[in-house]
Amino acid sequence: MEKTRYAHYNINYHLVWIPKHRRKVLVGAIKADLETFIHEIADKMEAKIESLEIQPDHIHLFVSAPPRYSPANLINAFKGATSKRLRNKYPYLKSLPSMWTKTYYVGTAGNVSAEVINRYIEECQG
Repeated sequence: MEKTRYAHYNINYHLVWIPKHRRKVLVGAIKADLETFIHEIADKMEAKIESLEIQPDHIHLFVSAPPRYSPANLINAFKGATSKRLRNKYPYLKSLPSMWTKTYYVGTAGNVSAEVINRYIEECQG
């Protein structure tokens, strides 16, 4: 259970998004920087990352966020800021029409489902 000044909450989102044309660009230094950027964005939004897995062609993020953020706000913040920062740092990514596709997946989870999602994300690693 998390809390803000005015609310106690248990809101967890499983977010998945992919690079444009599902290109396998999330590797090496890009992957490391992307992970750093996602953590910085979450900290700024006072969201808690429960689990993060970056594959070469997609990202799984399991995050607990304050109720002031809708799922659309969260995904737009993560996708928008990471796209800008990655494309500035790695100019060859500008050859993609955009860094991320317009689509994404979002699912909500409580305590029991959170464990299942964490296990699923961990199993995607190997």
